[in-house]
Formats: sequence, structure tokens, C-alpha cells
Amino acid sequence: MEIPSCRDKKRAPRNRTLTLTAHERNSYRVRLEKFEGRQLHRSGIENKVINSDLFRILDYLPASSADLLFIDPPYNLTKSFSTTLFRARPVSEYQAWVESWLPTLLKILKPTGSVYFCGDWRSSAAIHLVLDKHLMVRNRITWEREKGRGAKTNWKNCSEDIWFATKSDRFTFNIDAVKLRRRVIAPYTDQNGNPKDWQKSETGGYRLTHPSNLWTDLTIPFWSMPENTDHPTQKPEKLLAKIILASSKPGDLVFDPFLGSGTTAVVAKKLGRRYAGVEIDEGYCCVAQKRLQLTLNDRGIQGYADGVFHDRNSLHMAGGPGRRRPLENVRTLFSDSMEVTGEGW
Repeated sequence: MEIPSCRDKKRAPRNRTLTLTAHERNSYRVRLEKFEGRQLHRSGIENKVINSDLFRILDYLPASSADLLFIDPPYNLTKSFSTTLFRARPVSEYQAWVESWLPTLLKILKPTGSVYFCGDWRSSAAIHLVLDKHLMVRNRITWEREKGRGAKTNWKNCSEDIWFATKSDRFTFNIDAVKLRRRVIAPYTDQNGNPKDWQKSETGGYRLTHPSNLWTDLTIPFWSMPENTDHPTQKPEKLLAKIILASSKPGDLVFDPFLGSGTTAVVAKKLGRRYAGVEIDEGYCCVAQKRLQLTLNDRGIQGYADGVFHDRNSLHMAGGPGRRRPLENVRTLFSDSMEVTGEGW
């Protein structure tokens, strides 16, 4: 099975979009996990890409196994995903659709687990109502998509939402792992001329800021980025890195029921987590397998270096994109991580 238009699509010489040769498709296809209609166990899904219809596998997923659940389903709009088509529907029907599978899916989550659920302005209200019924909703992250077409009679749509929820008041949140390095606009100093809450460097003054629920530092994958694929709704690796670093610990299991081209699994692997994901399209599963294979030689994440997130297009000022923290050093960031209560959220 091929991803339509991938093999024959004409690309510019410097286009770095990840594609598959016929040989690679055949090679990765045999590595895919296939659902065979029997109960699954955590050991059987860890570090696996499962090529299956999620709705066939839901009742067989291992209970209380995942520490983090990242859900990026079709939004409430008509869109083609290679071999499948999702059609827009009234908000009430989209809400009913999410309600039809989410409670069963949540059984895979540990009592201390966290959920991140993606949506846009058309689907966000429905998602909130369903999550509020089954989980403790903590926050709504809004992130800026710097790409997008303008509209003549409406505001340009350039943002999406991610709802953050937990099963209980005991959950993991590593605040120090997701701070953002920003350039200081007003470099205040004390009476001795020393920086107040910021640091001097050869390229200027910077401050590590606490992460907010408004993310403006992300870049949508595009043709010149090696993480780019032909998946129509691919999320940036940097986005997943923020979520995985904040809400899991090394060795935890991150589960993605709509895996797509594998971004969640790839970033989980780069950051020392275990992963598991379900994807109905065999072509996208093969792309995910290739991306996972490539992590053996490259564990870098665009916009993340030396254990710190950087503003969009600013990493070169901080020493260049090659300054990446090795995986073994990333692990040390969480040696003191702990589960926290929901107070203050």
C-alpha cells in the first residue's frame, strides 16, 4: 500500500520531505504489528507501531498501562487521510463521535496518567464537554500555526487547541523541563549592575520563562525540514517534546491512538520514553517505522537544545542547531522528577 501521490510527486532538489522507496515500503511493512483479535498486554505493545483500525482494537488494549495519552483525531472538518476520509458534521454529532470511543480508550491510562487532546475551533467545544465528563480538565493550550491561508470574509485561521486533562490529582508535571529561553526586552539590573532574573551571553540577554498555555514558538513541518512527511496534519516534533517532557518520566509509556506518520513515537524514543501507537493506514505506519529507524543516528529536535526550548528561529543565536543534549544527559533532567498534586491549576 502506498501513500497516494508520494512516489510520483515532483519535488524541488532541496526538498527534504521524508519519503519511501518501493524497497523500503516492503521492508517496513513486515515489521508492523498487526492486530489479531486477542487481548493485548503492555509488553506486547511497547515500542510498537500497530497497523489497525483503532475501533477494532479498543476493547483489547491493556488496562492501566500508559502514563501519557496523546490524542490527535480527525478534526471536525472534511479531510482525506490517504486511504480514509473524515466528513464534517454538526458539533453535537462530533461530540457524540468522541463520546463513543474515548471512555473505552481511557482504560489504558494509569490512575496517575495525563491526557492531551488536540482540536481546532470547530471541535474544541465538543472535546471540552466530553473530557469534562470523564477527566479532570486542567488547561487549554492554544498554539499558533504560522502557516495558513487568508480569508476575505473571516479571520485567518492560524491556531489550534490542545486540552490538558488528568485522571486524578496525582500526575507528573516537570516544569523545569519545559521552560522557554527568551530574549530579554527590558534588561533590569540590581544596584550592582547584575542581571535580575536573566543571564548575559555573547549574543545578548536571555531569560528562562515558565511555560504558558499560549505557544507561539512552533514551526509547522515544511519541505526544507527533515522531519516533514506527506501527512496532511503532521504535528511538529517540538510540540510533542513539550508535552512528553512535561507530563512523563524516562521509561514511561506514551500512547497515541491516531499515530499518523509517527511523530509521537519518534519524539518519545528520542527522549528516552517507551511508545506505542495505532494507525489504520499502512503507508503512514511505514513512514513512522522509517522515522524511528532514523533516530538511531539523529536524536535532535528542532527548537530544543541543551535541555531548553528556544523561540522560533532563534536557536542559531544561542550557538546553532548542532548543540543538542545527548540522550543520557536528558535523562538526568528528571532524576528528581515527582508526581505533583493539582493545586494551583
